[in-house]
Amino acid sequence: MSTKTKLPRIAITMGDPSGVGPEIIVKALQDQEVYSHCEPFVIGDAKRLEKAFAITNSSLTCKVITDVDEASFQYGEIDIMDLNLVSDSLPWGEVSAEAGNAAFHYLEKAIYLANKEEIQGICTAPLNKEALHKGGHMYPGHTEILAELTNTKDFAMMLAAPGLRVIHVTTHVGLIDAIHKITPERQYTVIKLAHETLQKAGISSPRIAVCGINPHAGENGLFGNGEEEEKIVPAVKKAQEEGIDVVGPLPADTLFFRARRGDFDIVVAQYHDQGHGPIKVLGLEAGVNITVGLPTIRTSVDHGTAFDIAGKNIADELSLKEAIRMAIDLAPRL
Repeated sequence: MSTKTKLPRIAITMGDPSGVGPEIIVKALQDQEVYSHCEPFVIGDAKRLEKAFAITNSSLTCKVITDVDEASFQYGEIDIMDLNLVSDSLPWGEVSAEAGNAAFHYLEKAIYLANKEEIQGICTAPLNKEALHKGGHMYPGHTEILAELTNTKDFAMMLAAPGLRVIHVTTHVGLIDAIHKITPERQYTVIKLAHETLQKAGISSPRIAVCGINPHAGENGLFGNGEEEEKIVPAVKKAQEEGIDVVGPLPADTLFFRARRGDFDIVVAQYHDQGHGPIKVLGLEAGVNITVGLPTIRTSVDHGTAFDIAGKNIADELSLKEAIRMAIDLAPRL
């Protein structure tokens, strides 16, 4: 491993190569400031990156590498570990098994490098779940792939935007299934992950608030069937007994406002839309997706592959730049 700097080494995976990933990577790495704070390189297909250069009218070039130590990490030339998995004729903006399979293997390679401690963080461009499945990889998304390939049992999805952080008890399951999957044990695990993650980020005593499941957090049994008392209260009490600064369950309709106001450092959301909605209201370009509990930091844009605008030089790179910044902030220093 190079010793010329002590900057964290960040692998940026291309995601679905038919989506906006190649474009936003090129646009993000046109910012010289990125190279002042990390050693970035791309894992993907070089020919796809070259097409993105043309689409974005970029003056950048790429350098193909087979090993991380071959990378130059010099502004103006993007280092890319070329897996050469897609054809020249792969169209933009279409679901395909070819692209879904490629997206899986880009991530698999990044995890391999992380497990060997050759990189300090992974930043992922978006993949498409339908394409992933067509490619033979039956995962709900990035998070589950990362967890399986790093042998991680306890993990959670965290979203961050300016002034708001949200961590999820459940994510990519239907609402009825989500309620069944919410248990006191899982609730406690997520509270603990939130506490430990923010401590590592420099917040010595994070203030955590937990959303209820039902309207008004059940309002003492008026709504629902006692889910709050059964599934949330025992976990909150256990965490409080351990000295964690956590409160809840609280009504979700006011909790996110209070957190954004500064009352809390992070909100525990019970299911996908409960947590994703408030973050996305703040702007798709501002959100960052973080997988918590892995042996290496992983961040991602908080938007999809945007097939409708892929290949048209419309996609905004700000969310990817925020994801890179967050990976830098949370990655260990050498």
